[in-house]
Amino acid sequence: MKTIKVDGRTGHVEQETLEALVLLQCEGARALAPEAAGVDRQLEGHLSTLVRSAEFDGKLGETLLVHGQGRAKATRVVLVGLGKEKDLRLDSFRQALGAAVKRVRQAKVRAFAVAMPEVLPNHCSPLQVAQAMVEGAILGNYQFTEYRSDNGPKSVAVERVTIYTAQQARLAMVTEGVRRGVAAAEATVLVRDLCNHPSNVMTPTRIVHEAKVVAKEPGVTLKVLEQRDMERLGMGALLGVARGSHEPPKFIILEYKNPKAKRGEQPVVLVGKTITFDTGGISLKPAENMEHMKADMTGGAEVMATMRAAARLKLPVHLVSILPVAENMPGGRAMKPGDIVTTLSGKTVEVQNTDAEGRLILSDALAYATRYKPAVLIDIATLTGACVVALGQFAIGMFGTHDQVKDDIRQAGLYAGERVWEMPLWEDYFEQLRSDVADMRNIGGRGGGMITAALFLSKFVGDYPWIHLDIASTDWSERERAYIPKGPTGIGTRLLIQFLINRTLPAS
Repeated sequence: MKTIKVDGRTGHVEQETLEALVLLQCEGARALAPEAAGVDRQLEGHLSTLVRSAEFDGKLGETLLVHGQGRAKATRVVLVGLGKEKDLRLDSFRQALGAAVKRVRQAKVRAFAVAMPEVLPNHCSPLQVAQAMVEGAILGNYQFTEYRSDNGPKSVAVERVTIYTAQQARLAMVTEGVRRGVAAAEATVLVRDLCNHPSNVMTPTRIVHEAKVVAKEPGVTLKVLEQRDMERLGMGALLGVARGSHEPPKFIILEYKNPKAKRGEQPVVLVGKTITFDTGGISLKPAENMEHMKADMTGGAEVMATMRAAARLKLPVHLVSILPVAENMPGGRAMKPGDIVTTLSGKTVEVQNTDAEGRLILSDALAYATRYKPAVLIDIATLTGACVVALGQFAIGMFGTHDQVKDDIRQAGLYAGERVWEMPLWEDYFEQLRSDVADMRNIGGRGGGMITAALFLSKFVGDYPWIHLDIASTDWSERERAYIPKGPTGIGTRLLIQFLINRTLPAS
């Protein structure tokens, strides 16, 4: 979809002629926020009255539209709640702007301005708040309408947002926050779009096409391994998963080298599970909700979108994104339970369930990734239903071998509003993966399914600092939230981008 144009400016919002003006207000505040005072005077105290009477409470995401009626220079004023001041965090601003953009869109307005709060929470900088506001606005505005009939109802989309700050000294930080927020949010939009396309469109071949588009960004290069290349290398696990499909598998490597990256520094390598549709193979999934499996490529979409964001932000980093791409289908040549595959690493795997295919394609991709001698190796995947059972829909499961990198990921998640929860990676669980006929098997039984899947992957990463992110709990939402749509969410994308920003750019 076409995304919002966003910019930052200095000025007093009551002096600007605007179609719509968004003002943020904390819950329980006895008075209007300072940036609203001028508009309130123009409206003869009407906004203050609404707040004092509790007609507008300021609860997080609450909205109230007031018409300027020729008295205010803004045609419409939208009050938006931030929640209680003591609970304010960066995600409060994201949620508020997600709610704001929806209310403005309901009014059939295509542009609005928002006043940067003059008083910010102690732990938040103008850069951080601006970034969060931009992300909330762009992501809250998201709609996927590509396959709707031209005869259907047309929904208005907001096209422009301006963030005003009354303090000239803040403008540079606001502008940088806008820059980061646009790159991160647009990357998430790309992921949502890729995952919303049906699998008869978003095939492995189409993923290559999308990668070629990303490779047009300055500094990005692309390499694609075809099936014959994978056969030559010995990627028996990926090839085994792909065997039941008429769609040939692809192995995509995107690489970005910024000239300002530290000389001799090893790359950050991202690996994303890219199953364009997962039937479960011979171990066929139940029919209910199988249509969601078009989003089993979310991990791959996210590492590709992260590559684009890194290039657009000109991050001083050497970055590699690897996408093992395949369909998992129950064809006549499909891999069967009991088959043994030989991975790129040389390790053999007894396939006990063909629906545990993600860890198989990742085993070859992770082994390939070690050829880059990565400074950090991160894989992200819609890997296990067990993750959904364990964590619900509000946390990403995290495993890892390096304490500092785990903490860096944790902090990036808090910043991005895409939180992670660490799970144990204890060798004790590997007993569940032992095979009588191969080096290991691809499932470990019902108990600890998320853990055994991560432990399986750990056998292919060597001694490099490694993080595994299981996003099966967050990649799809059954209901619409402030800036998260029903369907593919793209959650995990901004986490990866923020990790790279925190690693390479000065602290905000």
